[in-house]
Amino acid sequence: MVTVRKLLQSKPAGTCTIEPEATAYEALQIMADRNVGALLVVRGEELVGVFSERDYARKVILMGKSSKSTTVGELMTQVVFYVTPEMTMTDCMALMSDKHIRHLPVIEHERLVGVVSIGDVVNRIISDQEVTIRDLESFITGGYVADAVSRS
Repeated sequence: MVTVRKLLQSKPAGTCTIEPEATAYEALQIMADRNVGALLVVRGEELVGVFSERDYARKVILMGKSSKSTTVGELMTQVVFYVTPEMTMTDCMALMSDKHIRHLPVIEHERLVGVVSIGDVVNRIISDQEVTIRDLESFITGGYVADAVSRS
């Protein structure tokens, strides 16, 4: 099974972050520019939260707040679940399903090294399954042909 480290190596370098003092509007601009659904919220090098489209929808729009005057720190999810580079895609999927989250920061030696999204994980699992299916089909077809030839 592919590890988080291997997945991160296949992604473009860099992680989209924002400081908690930034406004929700600024966060949305970054998210739109980078085509991402969440930003990791950092203070210096410390991960302090995650700000997602879901946070915005539920805590700004529905609460009648202004995105230009509300800070990311007021809206972010403060309890952050994360993975380490040694964990597998199955580990990520289990955690995401259990906690109902779509983005997992990757922490190594107490340092933020990346983020994986539900899309990253699902795409990698599907890709791995397609390879397995092709390999099995090849094995079965090759085995069948070899058996048929040896019987004749």
